[in-house]
Amino acid sequence: MTSTKYEVRSTLLRGSYFVFRTSYFMYVLYFVLCTCLSILQVMAKAKKEKKEEKIILVTNDDSISAPGIKALVEAVMPLGRVVVVAPDKPQSGMGHAITIGQPLRLVKSNQFEGVEAYTCSGTPVDCVKLAVDKILHRKPDICLSGINHGANHSINVIYSGTMSAAMEAAIESIPSAGFSLLDYSVEADFEPSKVYVRKIAEQMLNKKTEKHFLLNVNIPAVPESLIKGVKVCRQAYAKYEEDFDERKDPHGRNYYWLTGEFVNFDKGRDTDVWALANNYVSVVPVQFDLTNYTLKQKLENNWKF
Repeated sequence: MTSTKYEVRSTLLRGSYFVFRTSYFMYVLYFVLCTCLSILQVMAKAKKEKKEEKIILVTNDDSISAPGIKALVEAVMPLGRVVVVAPDKPQSGMGHAITIGQPLRLVKSNQFEGVEAYTCSGTPVDCVKLAVDKILHRKPDICLSGINHGANHSINVIYSGTMSAAMEAAIESIPSAGFSLLDYSVEADFEPSKVYVRKIAEQMLNKKTEKHFLLNVNIPAVPESLIKGVKVCRQAYAKYEEDFDERKDPHGRNYYWLTGEFVNFDKGRDTDVWALANNYVSVVPVQFDLTNYTLKQKLENNWKF
C-alpha cells in the first residue's frame, strides 16, 4: 500500500515536472518570438521612416558662404534631409547660364554642421543639374533657392541666378521656390524670412503641386512684427533705367560700371512691388513657358506668311 502511494506520488511529480518543463519551454519560445517580432517591427518602422524622409535640395547664387543660405538651411532642417549644392563664389545676375566650355568641379563642404553640402565651380543652374545627377541620383522632393541678398521682384526674375536655379528644378518637375530678402547688407536680419520660408516649404511638401510648380518669394526688410502677411501677386511691370558710368583705368583705357534707377511703371495693387512696399511677403507663381498666347492668336488670325 505504501509502495503504491510512493509510485503514485512519483508519477505525479514526474508529470508536474514535465508540465513545468513544457510550460517553461513554451514561455521561452513565446518570449523569443515576441522579441523577434518587436525587432522586426522596429526595423520596418525605421525603413519606412527612412523611405518617407523628404529630400530638400538647397542652393543659391550668393555662394555657399552667404548668410542667406545658412538661414534657409536652418529654416528647413526639421522638415527632412537637407542637401546643399551651391556655387563656390558669388554668381548674382547669372540668369539661366550653364557651363559648357570648361569642366565643373564638386567639392564636399563642412559649411553646415550635420548637413550634407557641396560647392560647385559653376553657375546656380549647374548646381541643380549636378545635384540631381551626381549627388542625389534622383529628384529631390522640393528645391529651395536663396535666401538672396536683395530683391528679385518684377523684371529681376529674368536676370536672377536665385530664380534660375529654382526654375531649372521646376523644368525637371521638381516643386521649387526662390526666396529673396529686400536687403543687400551682409548683416541683413534673416530671422523674419526664416518664418515664411518654413511656412511655404511645409506646404510645398505636404500639398499636391502642379508638375512645374515654381514660386518667386520676396520678403520685405522689416521686423517680423511689421510684416502684414502674404500676398499672392502678379509680377509688376517695372525695370531699371540703366546708365553706364564711364571711367578710365591707369592706362587711359575706358571701362564701365553698370548703374541705374529702379522705376515702377505699374500702379496696380496686385503686384509684387506694391505688396513689398506695403510690408507684405510677395508670392508670384512663375512659369518658364514664355509664349505670348494672345499675340500668337493675333498672328495666326491677322498675319499672312
